Amino acid sequence: MDLGHEQSSMEEYSYVVVGGGIAGVTCAEHLYILHPEAEILVITATPLIKAVTNVLPLTKTLDSFDVEERPAEELKNNCPNVTVAKDTVAHLDADKQLCVCTGASPKLIDNSPHVVWIRDTESACQFQSRIQKAKRILIVGNGGIATEMVFEVTGLQILWVIKDKFMTANFIDAGAAEFLRPELDKEKSENTFPLKRRKYTVDKMEAGASVLGGALGPDWHTGLELKGDIHRKVTIETEVEIRKILEPVDVRQPGKTITTLNSEEGEWPVYVELTNGKVYGCDFIVSAIGVTPNTSNFLKGNKFTLGEEGGFLVNEKMETSEKNVYAAGDVCTPGWQPAQHWFQMRLWTQARQMGSYAAKCMWSSLAKEEIYMDFCFELFSHATKFFGYKVILLGLFNGQRLEGKYEILLRYTKGMEYIKCVMVDGRMQGAVLIGETNMEETFENLILNQMDLSVYGEDLLNPDVDIEDYFD
Repeated sequence: MDLGHEQSSMEEYSYVVVGGGIAGVTCAEHLYILHPEAEILVITATPLIKAVTNVLPLTKTLDSFDVEERPAEELKNNCPNVTVAKDTVAHLDADKQLCVCTGASPKLIDNSPHVVWIRDTESACQFQSRIQKAKRILIVGNGGIATEMVFEVTGLQILWVIKDKFMTANFIDAGAAEFLRPELDKEKSENTFPLKRRKYTVDKMEAGASVLGGALGPDWHTGLELKGDIHRKVTIETEVEIRKILEPVDVRQPGKTITTLNSEEGEWPVYVELTNGKVYGCDFIVSAIGVTPNTSNFLKGNKFTLGEEGGFLVNEKMETSEKNVYAAGDVCTPGWQPAQHWFQMRLWTQARQMGSYAAKCMWSSLAKEEIYMDFCFELFSHATKFFGYKVILLGLFNGQRLEGKYEILLRYTKGMEYIKCVMVDGRMQGAVLIGETNMEETFENLILNQMDLSVYGEDLLNPDVDIEDYFD
């Protein structure tokens, strides 16, 4: 394996991990635990790594945790047999156990200087700098980053452009979107609590650097001042996409009518024409339309098999099609037959799970030990926050794979909780829990056990019935 800036001998290392994000750091940490006498090399493109901290188990398959940015040297301090090299991989010819954890890069709607994205620390800091001088931004996308950005950014006008019928459709249904809708126009309350997590930034990136740091975790906005200087207002355009990005000179042409949001609009730095014909002006555009796995640096001279979304196709041992090469996190695509209630979404929770499991697979290969697939792959589970609410997603939470052949049980308390259960023939297949419901462990068990709940009917979500104790 050749490094981008200097040659380095791999002979002294038993394991090599490429990537300093959540998957890569988790993989290295678990290799240290499993094989403390082995030498481990972590190659990271930036001076910062992402460390998972404050882990709190919620269920058998789900933990809540924080993600801290730390200088790469701290990984070696915590794991003495780990060496960290700040470099990039130019060529791959693995004769050691190697795990690729290079994550993914944001998809961009355009390469215009008016388009920004949020993926790593530096892009978040650049966004913070631009937001302080803005009066209106346009956010394109309907996933987790877009949703949290709409909530966290205050003191300006936000245009939210989504291709779906309702907001945050990647995670929730129309009912949950309606539950969260009142939060859109609220000014986010100031955080009066001291921040205990350390925050690091890079003073100066190399000129022309094209590599990204590790992907941001669940609290990417912590420590950032995401505030403009006018009253917050959110406008949503649904079932549309961007047709064209326009310069101010373009909208002065005959036939172009600008859609205004107030009576005192002047000229904007950039304009966007939507597929519904509307033209909006804004200070800049945020692209949050998903990611593409970072595989390109490894394809030269290698014949990796790729999955449908462009990630390295891995088997049930996290092995790619190339000998000795494993992959974990956003850069990979599972090639095994998934469990009934599990599927991949490129989320930080799965990056951590895959990094941990890849370490077990790499160690077991060297140690000639048999291991079984980690239990976390039995059930999709994800914990996050939307608009300040705790959100738990379990199993086939939006009826994935069920082709519309399911029933919904619902409990809705305005401003407090939203509970949805996806049911097939009386058996729970998935659930969405918004608010402090404390039902995640019970629902996880009901999905995994596939207990017939037909006899309980709608009483399953009756607030007067303590199902947590009933099914314990």
